Amino acid sequence: MEFLERAAAHFRELLLEQQQRIHRIQQEQKALDFAELPCIQIALAPGDGIGPILIACAQAVLKTLLRAEMERGKLTLLDIHGLDLESRLAQNSPVPDSVLEQLQHSHVLLKGPTTTPQGGKINLESANITLRRHFDLYANVRPVCIPQKGIDWCFFRENTEGAYILGSRGLRFPEFAIDFALTSRPGVERIARAAMQYARNAGKTRVSIVTKANIIKAGDGRFLEICREIAVREFPELKVDDWYIDIMAANLLNEELQAGFEVFVLPNLYGDILSDEAAQIQGGLGTAGSANIGKRYAIFEPVHGSAPRLIAEGRTDFIDPRSILRSCSMLLRHIGYAEEAIRLDAAICEAAVLHPITGFADAAKTADFMDELLLRLSA
Repeated sequence: MEFLERAAAHFRELLLEQQQRIHRIQQEQKALDFAELPCIQIALAPGDGIGPILIACAQAVLKTLLRAEMERGKLTLLDIHGLDLESRLAQNSPVPDSVLEQLQHSHVLLKGPTTTPQGGKINLESANITLRRHFDLYANVRPVCIPQKGIDWCFFRENTEGAYILGSRGLRFPEFAIDFALTSRPGVERIARAAMQYARNAGKTRVSIVTKANIIKAGDGRFLEICREIAVREFPELKVDDWYIDIMAANLLNEELQAGFEVFVLPNLYGDILSDEAAQIQGGLGTAGSANIGKRYAIFEPVHGSAPRLIAEGRTDFIDPRSILRSCSMLLRHIGYAEEAIRLDAAICEAAVLHPITGFADAAKTADFMDELLLRLSA
């Protein structure tokens, strides 16, 4: 019965940790007001794989769009070192302390994708999960827009709980393995409010809750219940409906239903899967950006991973930078530069028409696309 004692001790440790984390969530923090800052510090971290190429594109865009503000001392770009896989493996840390120290001097981070080793002998947690937990970035926001299809979706994925928060803390025994997931009231309340407040502010009328509450009755059932409570009590003007993840995955492909959806709120795992599907409908993961928002910090990054296959196949000259550029647009809006974000969004679309870029050698090169984009932003 030794395995039972081991499992019980491990589970007790997890419960106590999460109880302390939930207590910290309940200690309300004042949101950071960028207008009050004398200088906004934007950190840039290349990450792995194609990340350095993407960050180079983003840096060129930010320097072009924000040149005047940077010359006035209102904005600074900070280069962050040590978030590459080699450094993380060498220190056996998903995010080395040296990186966290550098980030303490910034207000937002624009990062390239970071590789997470698969399970087995190397049990290194995802750098993204570590950063989200460290800065309590509870809202993963992923917009998808296809005007010609009437699609204007925004996904609010709970970012710090669900299956991902304890994904590297499961137990393995000779005959079976078990993983853990967590759903808390304060965690669900804040993501529900974020999604519904966005809908209200953006003039949207419909919010769709996505779970598998008919099967995952405790965690998903609680997520659904709390979202509905918040809707009824605080956002009565919104139409709030709920769907199971498998049905919604099919609905996003249904052209008769697509345009009817607006805002989605989902637990961590389902939000990851469904927003990737939505990005593919938009034109591929290379077209999609995302934001990770907390009260005092925010991280902006592509939806996709480090894409080692593109490097192995020799396609680095054809990488689609729109994922990081749309993340730049979200960052600009977040720190109060909406006009610059609008200019960037328009320039991305115009450059893509003249230089269609797909990541494959039969389409435009990254350099040609970027030259066109920067020309338009400099005009």
